[in-house]
Formats: sequence, structure tokens, C-alpha cells
Amino acid sequence: MLPISVCMIAKNEDNHIEECLKRLRPCKFEIIVVDTGSVDRTVEISQKYANKVFHFAWCSDFSAARNFSIEQASNDWVLIIDCDEYLENVNLWELEQSLEPNSRSVGMLVRNNPYSIQGVRSVMSERIGRLFNRRYCHYEGAIHEQVRTLDGKEPGSFQIPLTFYHEGYVSESDKRMRATRNLEMLLHDLEVKGPNPYIYFQLGQNYISLSDLNKAAFYFQKGLEQNVDTDSAFVQNMIETYGYCLIELANYDLAMELHRRYSQLSYRADFTYLLGVIYMKKGIFDKAIEAFEKATTLTTCSRKGVNSYRANYNIASIYESIGRPGDACTYYKKCGDYAPAARRLKELTAS
Repeated sequence: MLPISVCMIAKNEDNHIEECLKRLRPCKFEIIVVDTGSVDRTVEISQKYANKVFHFAWCSDFSAARNFSIEQASNDWVLIIDCDEYLENVNLWELEQSLEPNSRSVGMLVRNNPYSIQGVRSVMSERIGRLFNRRYCHYEGAIHEQVRTLDGKEPGSFQIPLTFYHEGYVSESDKRMRATRNLEMLLHDLEVKGPNPYIYFQLGQNYISLSDLNKAAFYFQKGLEQNVDTDSAFVQNMIETYGYCLIELANYDLAMELHRRYSQLSYRADFTYLLGVIYMKKGIFDKAIEAFEKATTLTTCSRKGVNSYRANYNIASIYESIGRPGDACTYYKKCGDYAPAARRLKELTAS
């Protein structure tokens, strides 16, 4: 077995956990599942695949449950996986080789998250810290827990050859219930810890789940008023999600202020594409086209299509709106099999 223990916490996950564990089993990790009060088949399924299954009395503290699971591992290196995350790709040899040189850092895996935009299913990829040595790191935070060194500092990071697909589907009612529960815990954390950009970010995310974009934008703005590091993945996500909130709220003038982050984030296709959308909404079409064109030259991105078909589709839409159908067709053709582009191209060439 590899010197890595997969540590999971679970509650009523029988619709996800079997697929998760089946995909992990061939990797020869030790698998630890800690159940926090399931009333479905979660424990029964876990016992089929996991090396050890434990019970933990839920105490409204995710870090406490995570740290308990880590304590049960036979190995110092622990890999934290959620029940709705399914292994897609792994290089076990490279993974094992990465451990010794990075004993005080956190390994960042790739997680692919599905989402829909304009009725089209797409994928957003993110790097998240999930592999670490428990002699140096643990979890902190009752809700949306984070890995910290044992002295409370943020650890360094390194990339690991692991990719997971985040199924993540929950019903609308469950989503609202979770968001309401999380808000109570986050607001308590905020009261205890004081202003904190990560808590503000998570508050914003939960208000999006509750379809309250005004409050989401309020908390994202509060987070960005703090001293934030734009190299941090959650800060980049906060900036870009804040921008889309403002677009949905038709607050384009406030969204335009995000341009001041350009020097820090112009290497990200996601951010450059976002600026293009803001310019397009403001009717500044030359700058919008310039931003979308630049996005197609960039390789660093989280949201699928922002540096390819989605950017080209918006350029085509602009050209169509200003009466340049020939240029519109050129850019629709660049979108490949993107359905909205193929449909518009067919309509234009038929007319």
C-alpha cells in the first residue's frame, strides 16, 4: 500500500459514496470513513470498501470531524476526499515521489465541477489543498474548514497528479437547507474571529445558493476590502464570482471597478473574459472584443470555454449586433461544436 490514508467524513451519502470508494480502491490507499450520524446505507456501503469505519458524534464542527478522521489513519500522509468526489486520473508513482520533498506543504489536486451557463453544461476546474502530513498540518474552522499548520499559519503548496470529478448534485430544497445551516455557522465564526476574507467569501457563496445576489455581492465586497492575496485561489474565485453577481444585478458601473485588478489577474483567461462581458454589457464593444481576443491567447483558466468557444461566441454576437454578419460567421465557426454558435451560424448562412 502507498503510505497515504484517504480520510473521509460522511452522513447520509449512500447515493454517492459507493462510486467514490469503488474508484479509490484500486489505488491501494488505506481508506478511513468516519460516519457522523447516517440513517441510510452509508455505513453498510463503507464497510464493503473501506479499511476502517468509525462513528463520530456530530458537534456542528467540520474541523473536529476531519481531525478525528485523520487521527484514525495508519499513515502520516492523509488525503481528504468528499463522498461526492470521484477519481478521474492519478499517477501513483509521481504522487509517491512528491511526498518526501514536501512534508510541510499541502498537495493541490484538480477538482472538476460541472455547472450550467445559458442552458449549456460546462465544467470549472480548481486546485484545492487535500494532501498533507498530519505531523505538521490539521484542519481549523467549524465551517468550510481549511488546512493550517499546527501553529496556525497557512502552509505552502505543491501540485499533485490527482484529478477528481465533483458530482455535487443536491436538490434545491437540500441546497437551501445546507446553505441556511452553513450561514448560521459562518456568522458565528465571523463573530468570534472578526473580519476575515475567507469567511466573507463563503458567506457570499452561501447567499448565491439561496439566490440572494444582493447579499452575496455585499459579502464578496466586504471580503475584497480586506488585505487579500490575489495569488490565492479562493480570492480569484471571489473576485470573478463577485463580478458575475454584479452583472446579474445589472450593476455594471460597480463591476467596471474590477478593472483595477487587471495588473494582478490579466494572466487568467477567466478574469479577462469577465472584463469582456462587463464591457459588452456597457456597450463598449471595441474593448469587449479586445478582452475576449486576449482571453483566447491565455492558458490559465478555471471555467471551460472562456479561452476558446465562449470568448469567440461573444465576439461573434457583438459583430452580429453591429451589423457585421460576415465577421460574426467567422467567429461562430471558431466555436466548434458549441451548440448556440452552430445554431446562429446556420440561421445567418440561411438568411
